Amino acid sequence: MFNQNIKSPVNIPVSKIHPFEGNPYKVLDNEEMNFLIESIQQQGIISPVVVRPLENTKDEYEVISGHRRMRASQKAGLETVPAFIYAINRDEAAIMLVDSNLHRGHILPSEKAFAYKLKLEAIKRQGERTDLTSRQVVGKLESADLVSDTESGRQVQRYIRLTYLIPELLDLVDEKRIAFTPAVELSYLNEVEQADLVEEISVCDATPNLSQAQRLRAISREEGLTPEDIGEILAEEKANQRPTVKFSVERLQKVAPKVKESDLENFVMKACEHYYRYLQRQRNRDAR
Repeated sequence: MFNQNIKSPVNIPVSKIHPFEGNPYKVLDNEEMNFLIESIQQQGIISPVVVRPLENTKDEYEVISGHRRMRASQKAGLETVPAFIYAINRDEAAIMLVDSNLHRGHILPSEKAFAYKLKLEAIKRQGERTDLTSRQVVGKLESADLVSDTESGRQVQRYIRLTYLIPELLDLVDEKRIAFTPAVELSYLNEVEQADLVEEISVCDATPNLSQAQRLRAISREEGLTPEDIGEILAEEKANQRPTVKFSVERLQKVAPKVKESDLENFVMKACEHYYRYLQRQRNRDAR
């Protein structure tokens, strides 16, 4: 995976190994972590972690690959862990860290956003352009292997835009309450406007779709966005937020066994109209 000559792993005290500063990938104490802890307690660490020596320290190391294994090892009570040591600088380590995780099965949008940003910054310090909006940099992103097999340099730039979102909005993106493309539009709002948006989302119990996010961005750019503007836009009824009524097909077919499934909706509407007329006649009789 790495362009280094891999030597035999060595056992390093857990206390001497530190997380990579600015690691974009979250290490969560969840059920998967509990399974990993149990596995390590029973079998030890099967795949050694990858570390680099920390500058200006004596026998201190920084994790490049294996943050979850390190956390699990600490919780499992291990005193040492097997590790491959790479004598590389921080920028090389950042690129290595991103590459070793970018093809994992499930990566949150926020993780991918900060991973791409971390790698791009490392590439820039190695001599790449700093203009993220130029066409030239898109080509450089691709030629520098920043992108994955399925994403273009332009898409990478869009992911990096997510790092401009305040944490509360970025959490909503990770939770899939705000879709990726609207989130990119919202990243152009300033922090005050984003904070107001979070408040209005809570009040309205609604999140912006792409059209609404584009209008919020336009208002922000032209005249500044107010909480009133945000509330008015979020309060609009969206097609996917309109209440719907669902019926069990099996239940309906019990009272309408000869009606085709494709005709059930029409049958229900006619039945409702018939019942409504019946209620109207009953009210007229009572009024006499």
